[in-house]
Amino acid sequence: MHVIRSEPLPLVVLEPPDYGLLQTYYLQNKDHLAPWEPARDEAYYAAASMRDLVAERHWHYEQQTALHLCAIDDGRMVAECNFTNIVRGPLQACNLGFSVAKEREGRGIMTGVVKHGIEIMFSQYGLHRIEANYMPRNSRSPRVLERCGFVREGFARAYLKIAGQWEDHVLTALVNPSDRPSR
Repeated sequence: MHVIRSEPLPLVVLEPPDYGLLQTYYLQNKDHLAPWEPARDEAYYAAASMRDLVAERHWHYEQQTALHLCAIDDGRMVAECNFTNIVRGPLQACNLGFSVAKEREGRGIMTGVVKHGIEIMFSQYGLHRIEANYMPRNSRSPRVLERCGFVREGFARAYLKIAGQWEDHVLTALVNPSDRPSR
């Protein structure tokens, strides 16, 4: 694994031999994460699938087209923060998604991980904008996003197919403070 930040919790980019950390996290949190993610069949959780997923994520990291950060505590993955769909050119933006282990909810871990990830995307990747969207019935994600400075920008009907259903989403974004024009 490649350590991106070591404090307060190590944030790492997994490499293919580390697939077991991701597999264990997803298996232990399957029911907890199911309402917020695409429908997954059992094959998704198999060792070969997890190895392939970690290899794909690591390739995107090397290409700087995505950054999948895993928070590790006591040798276990406890949260993930994914910056995907990095677009260069005049947009200089990406999408943010995140999750935290059921037993770690409500402890501020996710806010800290997201804040560190944002710092990396703005300072090291040079992005201008990060977009994050959540379902209206999700009460926790908007609080994390608000604490990290995200602003509501709109509402999208039937935006993503989550748990087998097309779900509405609230659209939010954060603009790099150093890129904001002074008025």
